[in-house]
Amino acid sequence: MENMHLLEKIKPYLLLMRLDRPIGTLLLLWPTWWALWSASNGHPEFSTWFIFTLGVFLMRAAGCVINDISDRKYDGHVNRTQNRPLAQNMLPVKNAWFLFTTLMFAAAFLLLFLNQLTIYLAMAAAFFAVTYPLMKRVTYLPQVYLGIAFSFSIPMVYAEITSTVPKVAWLLFVANILWTTAYDTIYAMIDRKDDLKIGVKSTAILFGDLDKVIIGIIQLLTILAFYMFGQQSELTAPYYIAVVVVIWLFAYQQFLIMSRNEAKCFKAFLNNNWVGLVIFIGIFSHTLLK
Repeated sequence: MENMHLLEKIKPYLLLMRLDRPIGTLLLLWPTWWALWSASNGHPEFSTWFIFTLGVFLMRAAGCVINDISDRKYDGHVNRTQNRPLAQNMLPVKNAWFLFTTLMFAAAFLLLFLNQLTIYLAMAAAFFAVTYPLMKRVTYLPQVYLGIAFSFSIPMVYAEITSTVPKVAWLLFVANILWTTAYDTIYAMIDRKDDLKIGVKSTAILFGDLDKVIIGIIQLLTILAFYMFGQQSELTAPYYIAVVVVIWLFAYQQFLIMSRNEAKCFKAFLNNNWVGLVIFIGIFSHTLLK
């Protein structure tokens, strides 16, 4: 009984950190692992892998908390978010702030084990992560802003492993921004009707009836950026096979969003976990077989 009571008390905090929905963590984790295996030629040190992997979990959780604090007056009016803990008053806002601060301090502690260039990049990453929730109030491009926030682990990894941020790191950075913009626009299509009512902005609203076409263009640019990264990194056949599989996955996502059905759009969004995994397998296989 005591364990059940304890679980009920901490459940709102677990939900606030989205521990019940790992997709966001995975979409942040895959690019980090791409960079770890690419920058280290397939041999990342365990300590570096552990710090960046844990950092992803902490920053993803912190980002969710600050997002829900910022959106607490809006979430109740959106079908997808109406049951979030702060929208349902399941815990005090001050407790959410305490949780956010704790997560940020834990992430900052990890920086003590990284070099100076990586710390500077981490500070920029934190700025984008913390300010992202405000962007949907002031611009129709919050998905692009999220893409930048979700991509900073790439130059950070290269900076830590190579003590510099080479051109290939920025290519992968751009590829990830494009990919994130595409899948988060698909995600925003789910909320478009509610967002229009409450005045929240998104690329899905900006693109309007051209949403599917523009998402397709962004996905093609993502493929081009992945290809250029492979060329500049001198990756071999396994990686390019992975890129071909990603083309197929993007085509499948276009099929799913064809009718703009909310359930199918969500399925298309979730499908991006496979995109991240496939690119990782391509990079990992290259380093394993070379």
